Amino acid sequence: MKRSDIPNLITVIRILLVVPVAWALLQQQYLLALVLFFVAGASDGLDGFLAKQFGWTSRLGAILDPLADKALLVTCYAALAWVGLLPVWLLVLVVARDLVIVSGAVAYNFRIERLEADPTLISKLNTMLQILLVLVVITQQLNDWFAPVWATVLIYAVTVSVVWSGLDYVITWGRRARHTS
Repeated sequence: MKRSDIPNLITVIRILLVVPVAWALLQQQYLLALVLFFVAGASDGLDGFLAKQFGWTSRLGAILDPLADKALLVTCYAALAWVGLLPVWLLVLVVARDLVIVSGAVAYNFRIERLEADPTLISKLNTMLQILLVLVVITQQLNDWFAPVWATVLIYAVTVSVVWSGLDYVITWGRRARHTS
C-alpha cells in the first residue's frame, strides 16, 4: 500500500461504518449512532483533505467518495423512516433522485463520453441539508436542543433541494449529452 492510497482506505472505512450506524439507529441507540455518524463525517473531511493537500486523488476515489456519502445518507434515511422518525415519502424521494442521477451518470459515461462528475452548488446544498436533517432528528432523540419544528422545516427544505438538484442534473447533463453527441 502506498501513501496515496490512504484517502481511498479511509473512504472504504466510511463505507464499512454504514452498517453499524444503521444498526444503532434501528436499535434506537441514538448516542452511538450520532458518534458513528460524526466519525464518518470526519473521515469524509479527512480523506478529502489528504487527497487535495497531497495530490492523492484517483479515479477510484472520485467514484467511491460520493458513493460512500450516498450509502451513509440513504441508509440513515431508511433506518430513520423505519423507526418512524422520517416520513417514508421523503426516503422514496431521496432514493429516486439518487437512482436517476446514478443511472444518468452511468448512461452518459458509457454511451457518450467519460464522465468527470462535478457536484453542483445545489447538489452540495442538498447534501448539507440531508446531513443536517439526520443530525437534528438524532439529536432530538437525545435531548430537547432542537424544537420539533426544526425537523419539519428541514424535511421540507430537503424536499425542495432534492427536487431542484435532481432536475438540475437532468437538465444540465441532458444538454451536455445533446451537444456532445
